[in-house]
Amino acid sequence: MSTTLAGGRAARRQTMRRIRPRRSPAVPLLLAVWAGAAAVLWLWWHNTPSIADDNGRILNAGRITGLLAGYLMALVVLQMARVPALERRVGSDRVARWHAMSGRYTLCLIVAHVFLTMWGYALQAGKSLGDIVQQTIDSINQLPDMGKAAIGTGLFVLIGLTSIGVVRRRLPYDTWYHVHLMTYAAVFLTFWHQITTGNDFAVEPMAKTFWYGLYGTVTALVVWYRILTPIRLNLRHRMRVEAVIEETPGIVSVLIGGRRLHRMGAEAGQFFRWRFLAPGMRFSSHPYSLSAAPRPDMLRITVKAIGDHSERLRELTPGTRVWAEGPYGALTAQRRSRGKVLLVAGGVGITPMRALFETLPGAAGDITLLYRANSTQDLALWDELAKIADERGARLMYAVNSPDGERPDISAENLERKIPDIDRHDVFMCGPPGFAQSVYEALRGAGVPARRIHHESFEM
Repeated sequence: MSTTLAGGRAARRQTMRRIRPRRSPAVPLLLAVWAGAAAVLWLWWHNTPSIADDNGRILNAGRITGLLAGYLMALVVLQMARVPALERRVGSDRVARWHAMSGRYTLCLIVAHVFLTMWGYALQAGKSLGDIVQQTIDSINQLPDMGKAAIGTGLFVLIGLTSIGVVRRRLPYDTWYHVHLMTYAAVFLTFWHQITTGNDFAVEPMAKTFWYGLYGTVTALVVWYRILTPIRLNLRHRMRVEAVIEETPGIVSVLIGGRRLHRMGAEAGQFFRWRFLAPGMRFSSHPYSLSAAPRPDMLRITVKAIGDHSERLRELTPGTRVWAEGPYGALTAQRRSRGKVLLVAGGVGITPMRALFETLPGAAGDITLLYRANSTQDLALWDELAKIADERGARLMYAVNSPDGERPDISAENLERKIPDIDRHDVFMCGPPGFAQSVYEALRGAGVPARRIHHESFEM
């Protein structure tokens, strides 16, 4: 059953302006991060006297790893704060990769800091490396705030273990997500010993002020964007489920109504984190893209049943309250830099591509959509796509497996054959990571510059 939502023309009118791509602030942000790291190194160097023996070298190595770990902790939390400048300009998937990388470095620095510092303390007390466990216990009992720091370090190790790829894939998403939220507690618990036992902050009042300012700013951003902003959004718009409709076997669309939804600032290509206040789903929050242009009174998501949460969406009843956070994502018309656009969707990645296919401005022949699925029965929303293509004079292509299961050839040569001027297109892409990587390589081989390939993908 089709759930076509009108509104594409109105959405196109809103974006029918001279193409003016919005530049990503990623490079300036990364430069700022490195500048902060350089400042931390300078603080350590400024407060480090001449190092005369091995014990001094070990203790100072523990100091610098601790300072860098404390700095990265603040960045890890900042990347979890869902600040719009990051989520909508840099891109949610890129921020997620930064967060994962920062988390790995932070955990390594924390482990190195604990080991080196306790080893140095042991040597200072006339003990050996073999006494490091006892020295750690003594330090926890004797030094201020070390007990809290030990608990926080244990939480960081737990979070790190559950984030290892093979472990994460075996864990239910909700379990991993709620364990990951303990990062806030881990940072809070480890913060205080930095101030009370850190020599650099004892001798440099300005350094202590900067540290409080860094952590205070990050805390304010988390409170504002992860707590107050969602509360304000949901009290204002009061969203509820209007209908649940099966599109194809295993794929459903959820229609969500509310008040003045156009004032949420959502664009085609973006997603929200959705929490449905139904039995068994109240404590689960999952990201799903809009599958149609936002309307003043209606939003729509289209979801494939691939887990407990997505399978239960079909059981939702009209009137169920909805709690949403967003909009997030940078896969919008703002990325466009050329008149011609190719949209590439793999599987349920069709949802943001369908919304963009409806709304991206363009003359007849300017917009092309390539839809990859295992079979024609898996081509969700196909009737809607065909209708949009017919109304707009857009081009619609699909790539499905042959009857004997052979995969279609989406190579550079085949793309150039089907779209001779593909190197003069912007490309928007959404799909599973493996599919996105193979198509990206084919597009690069066909001459499409990397700066004109726009994609978001998440490995849950």
